[in-house]
Amino acid sequence: MTQNSPNSTVPPAAKNPETKVATRLRNLLIVLAAIALSVSIFLGLQTQTPSSSLTDMAKASTPLETALINGKPTLMEFYANWCGSCQAMANDLSEIKQKYAEPMNFVMLNVDNDKWLPEITKYRVDGIPHFVYLNDKGSPVAETMGEMPRSIMEANLEALIAGKPLPHVQAGGQVSNFTPPTGPVKTSSSDPRAHGSQVQ
Repeated sequence: MTQNSPNSTVPPAAKNPETKVATRLRNLLIVLAAIALSVSIFLGLQTQTPSSSLTDMAKASTPLETALINGKPTLMEFYANWCGSCQAMANDLSEIKQKYAEPMNFVMLNVDNDKWLPEITKYRVDGIPHFVYLNDKGSPVAETMGEMPRSIMEANLEALIAGKPLPHVQAGGQVSNFTPPTGPVKTSSSDPRAHGSQVQ
């Protein structure tokens, strides 16, 4: 029997030990990179403000109708759940709302809700977050738009509560563009979600 015959029982040549070490090192690096990526994604998701917190804050806010007649100054915010700038300010605004809950109203109006179209038009909302400061009689005294530091927001609220001119009415930061609809959204009569459509 020759060594090259198919029935040969000679074991194949052993792998080069340097190749084994390099393969193990490469695999170890891949595992470490995967672990680091998983941890960074997990921590990144934990530090983001979910859009549901904006919804929760809106549910807990003062209804607009109440804020206009209860004799307290009001901060009215136009927002949307998809707005990155709104989400970026959510934690600070939540803390500010807790701090000033007694002397002020906080109203949140979602620009994606057609119900607020008259207010969107009245205050010329074309970028969000858009803040309207109302005095204790429900009249607008100032507006700001975009992300802003907590200190500027608090300085404006302190002045609003005291009935003084707001120090940072020209303040503005990064905004999310928003184009208000020109009228109510029309639904097709064949759409099963179109409630109240008449049978023809």
